Amino acid sequence: MTKRFKNCYANIIKVIIIMIGATLYSIGLEIFLIPNHIIDGGVVGISIMANHFTGIPLGLLTLILNIPFFIIGYKQIGKTFAISTIFSVICYSIGVSILKPIPGITHDVLLASVFGGIIVGLGIGLIMRSGGSTDGTEVVAIILDKRINFSLGEIIMFFNFFILITAGLIFGWDRAMYSLISYFIAIKVIDIIVEGIDESRAVIIISDKHKDISEAIMDRLGRGMTFIDGKGGCEGGYKNVIYVVVSRLEISKLKSIVNGFDENAFITIGSVETTGKSYKKRAIH
Repeated sequence: MTKRFKNCYANIIKVIIIMIGATLYSIGLEIFLIPNHIIDGGVVGISIMANHFTGIPLGLLTLILNIPFFIIGYKQIGKTFAISTIFSVICYSIGVSILKPIPGITHDVLLASVFGGIIVGLGIGLIMRSGGSTDGTEVVAIILDKRINFSLGEIIMFFNFFILITAGLIFGWDRAMYSLISYFIAIKVIDIIVEGIDESRAVIIISDKHKDISEAIMDRLGRGMTFIDGKGGCEGGYKNVIYVVVSRLEISKLKSIVNGFDENAFITIGSVETTGKSYKKRAIH
């Protein structure tokens, strides 16, 4: 398989995933959120409110309002990101237009908030995992993140705070609060889709019982590990440090194993991205 063919195949898969994500996003908006006056954040949220007053189709509004951000994204972030974002916005703009005549599935606002948030999160997560974005405010946030002392999440939350306040004035404060519920559910689902439910954690363990602990980790978790020679900063003594990478779901069991041998063991845990076959889990006997 040539490199050119691999790149072409990867791009086709990316396009398909973005289309699926955009379809899910459209369903979450038009079948659950919009019929119950629950809004999404960013440009889509602004478009929903503008549609309420003007009657201009939501898909068209979303596309028009995102155009300035496409231009900024193309110049400041890169061609690939901009093209993926443009394609995803076009797809879900078409999707909400097609789904507009279909009535909402439920008029229970809480159910609509929960399931709408889940479906919207799935859609956005798939698009983001494929290297795209769904909203112009995310483009601005990425650019500002490099220039001001606020995280990407804080910048997006700042934008959405004002959008939700405006939504409260238009649709009522109960709808604004339901929108907030939907928003946080969507954020959690996006995290799972983008990072994966099996997200990796790097664990450093310092203990005098390092040999017993390492053998137990091998036997009960099937994970390999690396020993690092360490030296205490205060006492000056040499210690064996265990470095092991496990999944997020294995953290609780790992802590139990370590505490079973040494309750005073020092443990640090951090998120990491892993590549390479050596990380793969071994068979547990």
